[in-house]
Amino acid sequence: MTVKNKILSENGLKRLLPRLKKSGARLVFTNGCFDILHAGHVRLLEKAGSLGDAVIVGLNSDSSVRKLKGVGRPVNKFADRALVLAAVRYVDYVIGFSEETPFRLIREIKPDVLLKGGDYSPEKVVGREFSGKTVIFPLLKGKSTTKIIEKASHK
Repeated sequence: MTVKNKILSENGLKRLLPRLKKSGARLVFTNGCFDILHAGHVRLLEKAGSLGDAVIVGLNSDSSVRKLKGVGRPVNKFADRALVLAAVRYVDYVIGFSEETPFRLIREIKPDVLLKGGDYSPEKVVGREFSGKTVIFPLLKGKSTTKIIEKASHK
């Protein structure tokens, strides 16, 4: 499968899900802005790959990133972020969403595992009621897109 074929439309996701479910694949879902891919992201995606058979990444649209992160973000446009994510070996599929949270996608996918990076408790993860299990992956200290941007702007 080519990298580009791993990037799904809503219709592509609707066609794919029944096949994945029928095959018995253990579905893992994670999401984020993934604006500038860094070591923390790679470790999260590696963890996702270890938790199941098919990793689906929900990717915030450009307008969604702007709402969450503010003016000047995203640094990289959706198409570029999706392509980079799809090239990561642990990622099987990438699907965009324009809402502030991936609640609708999680409700549709009903993943076996919902993986979230961060320092929240599983009870606070959006969409957890639609997954079999919620896993929190601790953030890597000092690894964040915001910090990378700040460091780069203080040459």
